[in-house]
Amino acid sequence: MISTSLARADGMISFRSWNNEPMRGDPQVSVLLPVHNAEPFLDACLDSLCKQTLDDFEIVAVDDGSTDASPLILASRARSDSRVRVIRQPHMGLVAALNRGLSHCTGDFVARMDADDLAHPERMRMQADALCADPAIDVLSCRVSIFASQGVGRGFELYEAWLNSLVRNDDIQRDLYVESPLPHPSVMMKRDLLRDAGGYRDLGWPEDYDLWLRLAARGCRFEKLENVLLHWRDHGQRLTRTDPRYAVERFLACKAHHLATGPLRGRQRVLVWGAGQTGRRLSKHLLRHRLPLEAFVDIDVAKSGRTLRRRPIVLPDQLETLRRDGSPPVLLAAVASRGARKRIRRHLETRGWRETQDFWCVA
Repeated sequence: MISTSLARADGMISFRSWNNEPMRGDPQVSVLLPVHNAEPFLDACLDSLCKQTLDDFEIVAVDDGSTDASPLILASRARSDSRVRVIRQPHMGLVAALNRGLSHCTGDFVARMDADDLAHPERMRMQADALCADPAIDVLSCRVSIFASQGVGRGFELYEAWLNSLVRNDDIQRDLYVESPLPHPSVMMKRDLLRDAGGYRDLGWPEDYDLWLRLAARGCRFEKLENVLLHWRDHGQRLTRTDPRYAVERFLACKAHHLATGPLRGRQRVLVWGAGQTGRRLSKHLLRHRLPLEAFVDIDVAKSGRTLRRRPIVLPDQLETLRRDGSPPVLLAAVASRGARKRIRRHLETRGWRETQDFWCVA
């Protein structure tokens, strides 16, 4: 087995391998599976993995201090299937479990999986084949199907449609600041890339979204297979529903951090389109990074001439005047109402604003 050392620095994990070459007999794919009190769903998840048409893979299951029957289920699976490797630790949280598991992954590719989801039988083979066929792809996702025992609400249906509409790298990168465009348990990525990036960070916001933004800043390429290869379960105990790190406010904090260190770095003028709730909340985080927020844009005539956070609120028709007055501004479209993103894009693009250069959609 490859010898690996771990060191914590600035909330990140540093992975240093003494031998970067895969050892003879190492699998092509390591499935990284954190487990914490997943008894109701774990057997079905493992069944879906053990039925994969790809034979050359391992399951690195990290039992993060489970107090239900999850450890017994994992132990039984490990006895009956040599591809299942179980690492146990006291309950330390998801990020610690992910980094612990990553340090034990020996495959060229790491496939993420959550213990409450189901993988299509062809998922591992199709993703591994695609990564081998095109080495320029760094992170490969797939289309997903969201399901729940009580049915999926309209909001999740719209979210699923948005996720599945983003297939090519350009589309994923374009919407990177809208929301997380890659469902974490749907991805397969290069193991060495993930380790070189420092693994996962626990900064009080979503660890997967933080990773995608960091990888994008490194110039990584994202793609999705058009096939639905992951059935993504929604239920009341999901971390995204119970953990404050996945609250809207924490997503906004994550966006503002990466905007400040990425697209907005060195910019002298910043405009926010949206003086409603989303724009107000985002602007709070932008100002914490001392970004040069100059004005808000809003279609509501009643708001025109007022101020928000001591900045003027102007109508969209005044944008061109602002644009000609001084250095070119960058605009963040922060309106979450349905259809607003499309309308704002159309308004700006017909006037010569270039997305991902002059403006970004962030809601």
